[in-house]
Amino acid sequence: MSDKSTPNDIAVALEYDGESAPRVTAKGEGEIAQQIIDLAREHGVPLQENPELVRLLRRIPLGDEIPEALYYTVAEVIAFAYIIAGRFPAEFAPEQTD
Repeated sequence: MSDKSTPNDIAVALEYDGESAPRVTAKGEGEIAQQIIDLAREHGVPLQENPELVRLLRRIPLGDEIPEALYYTVAEVIAFAYIIAGRFPAEFAPEQTD
């Protein structure tokens, strides 16, 4: 695979169950990437653009867990998705704005 594709031409989907490391569940370029994005939108899955991260994630085989080197970066993406969805850990109390 060439890294010459633009970020909008590539999509990678991750699944995280809260127990093990996130897994790559879908990835593709061009039309496949657009289908992944459309399906995510249809199901209310938050999307985030991160060209550098997607270029790394696309090299991971489907079904494989992300490598430990990407844990922190992917954790930030997952935290973003949780916040967008209004989900917070039980021990977390969001700041109240007046």
